Amino acid sequence: MHHREIWLAKLFNDYLPGAGNAFLKLVGMPAEPRPWAGFIVMQLLVVLILIVLFAFLRPRLSMDRPGKLQHSLELIYEFVHGESESAVGHSGPRYIAFFGTLFLFILSCNLIGIIPGFESPTMIPSVPAGCAIATFIYYNVAGVEAQGVLNYLKQFAGPMLVLAPLMILIEITSHLARPLSLTVRLYANMFAGEKVTLVFLSLTYFAVPAVFMGLHVFVSLLQAYIFMLLTMMYVGGAVSHEH
Repeated sequence: MHHREIWLAKLFNDYLPGAGNAFLKLVGMPAEPRPWAGFIVMQLLVVLILIVLFAFLRPRLSMDRPGKLQHSLELIYEFVHGESESAVGHSGPRYIAFFGTLFLFILSCNLIGIIPGFESPTMIPSVPAGCAIATFIYYNVAGVEAQGVLNYLKQFAGPMLVLAPLMILIEITSHLARPLSLTVRLYANMFAGEKVTLVFLSLTYFAVPAVFMGLHVFVSLLQAYIFMLLTMMYVGGAVSHEH
């Protein structure tokens, strides 16, 4: 599928094609005349924004006089902390760094498309797929660390030995379907939201587009939350000894 080259990707392709092709060569892909895709550039921008944001905030953290930015991020932290305890249990805060990073990254990727001249990288399937694969690897590793290899694998066999072959097949299929489910849900919602907003922006520049942009913000928040919540549930199931 052909995607319009946004201005930031054009700058990268005009001035940094060598760096892009070096990365393509590193992952075993052939060189391209314009190697920088828009969704890759937008992800780099999101990561840079988040790094600068927290680098700016860290030396300004204060117990006595917290600023508005600190208050806002503390609310996000408390929200993620509470959700992790509800979904995972008492060990939930142990995994809060991954949950919070995933939530902020996906939310930022979803919302950045509202800015004129930018696009949401999550409307490209490979970006949600990357987040889904990271989640898949993370919760399986967390399960092995929490229970040990043998105890974690026993979960796949179910409670009855006679049903073990069937249960193993069902569990493996279920686990392999999780990355696909996470990918399709996030990609489909963001792609649809972005296209609807662009269509109405092309028709009129008055109140109607503002309504759909507000809806796009709501969908962005909701999809980032759902992705994080499902990740928490997967981690909770993997580390729970009663599972």
